[in-house]
Amino acid sequence: MARTQIIGTGSYAPEKVLTNADLEKIVDTTDEWITARTGIRKRRVAAPGEATSDMAVQAARRALEMAGVQPEELGLIVVGTVTPDMPMPSCAAVVQAKLGAKNAFAFDVSAACSGSLYALNVADQFIRTGQVKRALVIGAEMLSRAVNWEDRNTCVLFGDAAGAMVLAPTEDADRGLLSTHLYTDGSFADILCIPGGGTSKPTCEEVLKEKLHTLHMKGREVFKFAVRALADSTHTALQSNGLHVRDVDHVISHQANIRILEAVLQRLELPVEKCWLNLHEYGNTSSASLPMTLDEANRAGRLKQGEVVAMMAIGAGMTWGSAVMRW
Repeated sequence: MARTQIIGTGSYAPEKVLTNADLEKIVDTTDEWITARTGIRKRRVAAPGEATSDMAVQAARRALEMAGVQPEELGLIVVGTVTPDMPMPSCAAVVQAKLGAKNAFAFDVSAACSGSLYALNVADQFIRTGQVKRALVIGAEMLSRAVNWEDRNTCVLFGDAAGAMVLAPTEDADRGLLSTHLYTDGSFADILCIPGGGTSKPTCEEVLKEKLHTLHMKGREVFKFAVRALADSTHTALQSNGLHVRDVDHVISHQANIRILEAVLQRLELPVEKCWLNLHEYGNTSSASLPMTLDEANRAGRLKQGEVVAMMAIGAGMTWGSAVMRW
């Protein structure tokens, strides 16, 4: 059975930059407070009229160009997002039309910040079984329109962006995705959620007044859960492929908080230098974070053929997972 190889990467971030100094004028916070607790200095905010699908298409086009693949060659598009253009149809369907990928079936995956890793796992199954020859995986998120800009504990964290990966089969035994490992624990759903706007609490005057349609987070609980879950799942992925942490050449991770990343890498006994960091420039871009980080590392020439890349992500649900590939 052929393995799945990533043959193209792409990313996109809106032009508008929102700095910590800018946030000081909006909420009761300081640049020092944000930087010390999160590692974030800037984040991007989508322009008025810009939709999640617009960002996704920009990232997708860059990935397709690198891969040398035309949109009509795609057999599958999977978009990881919790901020689609509209409740229905899916963001993926809108992206398919905008790209002109007329031969691809398309759907969304809702796993919050783990969305692109979940989407990668799904697309991998179609590639491995031969049902699809070319697949496009996208993580795209516009959380600037889902946060409470009066809540300094959450509004400082998130930025808008999109990242994309083009997948194809490979017979090269020294390359490709070795395995992915996904997990969910819904008993922790309340520590990171948008409680209103769905069927449980439909949009109404009370929901809007109490800002239940915006993101709510219990930061300490998320931190503790994330550090343990990411380290454990990465160990599992490595052990499943007969690898040790010393075999890892690069870490490509969802980036939510520099303290979480440092704690996870410390548990894994991996140096921070092996992890590509862009948190300070973009903030937490949710499902876009992992593919965007991969694209930056790839375009910088950091990834060499055959090197071991460990990937990890965690998001609301709680959902999390890991993957190992040979680049």
